[in-house]
Amino acid sequence: MKIIDIKSYTVYCYRTNWVFVQVMTDEGISGVGEATLEYKEQAVVGAIAELKRYLIGKDPTQIELHYHNIYRDAYWRGGAVLMSALSAVEAAMWDINGKALGVPVYRLLGGKYRDKVKVYANGWFAGATEPEQFAAAARRAVNRGFKGLKWDPFGQAYMNISSEQMEKALACMAAVRSAVGLGIDLFIEGHGRFNVPTAIRIAREIESFQPVWFEEPVPPDNLDALLQVKMKSNVPIAGGERLYTRQGFREALDKKALDYVQPDVSHAGGVLECRKIAAMAESCYIPFAPHNPSGPVANATTLQLAACTPNFFYLEIMENDVPWRKAVTDERLSFEDGYMAISDAPGLGIELREEQIGDYPYAPRDLRHYSGALTDIRPPESEPYF
Repeated sequence: MKIIDIKSYTVYCYRTNWVFVQVMTDEGISGVGEATLEYKEQAVVGAIAELKRYLIGKDPTQIELHYHNIYRDAYWRGGAVLMSALSAVEAAMWDINGKALGVPVYRLLGGKYRDKVKVYANGWFAGATEPEQFAAAARRAVNRGFKGLKWDPFGQAYMNISSEQMEKALACMAAVRSAVGLGIDLFIEGHGRFNVPTAIRIAREIESFQPVWFEEPVPPDNLDALLQVKMKSNVPIAGGERLYTRQGFREALDKKALDYVQPDVSHAGGVLECRKIAAMAESCYIPFAPHNPSGPVANATTLQLAACTPNFFYLEIMENDVPWRKAVTDERLSFEDGYMAISDAPGLGIELREEQIGDYPYAPRDLRHYSGALTDIRPPESEPYF
């Protein structure tokens, strides 16, 4: 079997643009992957084109060989753009292998450890600005069956937080906790926005709401700063969505900077690299909770990891999405009572609908986090997709 073509597709999805990859072979089997990288989509598409030069004519069953060679020959190693492109083509090769053998990808990675995985919702708060609006949205999400909710309540705050901003964030958390009760898991997102003393202060203030974790409290490029926060926080610390490869996670684990590791299958190196990261974390008794707020192919890929990874803890998923999410793939998800079932279909269990993708072309979007538009992540017509 040989790779004969690689195509990339950029699909507007309001908050950002999904980047999908399709790898074709001379035996008529194709595989899909996702390289969605917010606000760097065109750079990733260029990187995919560079990888195509290497992969054309190669055997897609030799995944480890190609991953090693691509990473080695990039010379300027790591980084979000290269690793997102590599993650997508790597996942597509796993998809090809599973389809060729007629088995789901998890069968190729040790077999199924679980049939379903507990999920927490992101995006449930779209459009909310005041505590009572967050509370109402939280109740709606819980009524849909979610057992966990994640959000960033910190508005425009950056590095420091004013007393007024802190008061509003705490009021928001109090409203949500009161609305859903103690039986629902809450996850507080920081988006890497604070300096060390501010993050420590916030960690202490939010402890009374009993969150599962405080995610990415400081920027991701100084693990010693993260460790300072972790050492003074009674709330567990999660992070890793902006770390790449097992090398980056080795340092985080060695420093004991994280209580939960959150690699993203679309950025950290793909299926096998994330499985290796999970194994490293497992040896430290650290739970594996991948970052997963992107599109349908990334979600399908992450579900395959959830199936076969013993220390998999919780799956992030978007509570709703643009109406055309259902149009651009044949995504089929089964969600019941807070859990999502694992697909047993061959490969990753999802296909692109190429004839529909062109209806939603790329449109530039900017980072919302510090502009006052943090919750503007869905259009008014957004809807559940499972």
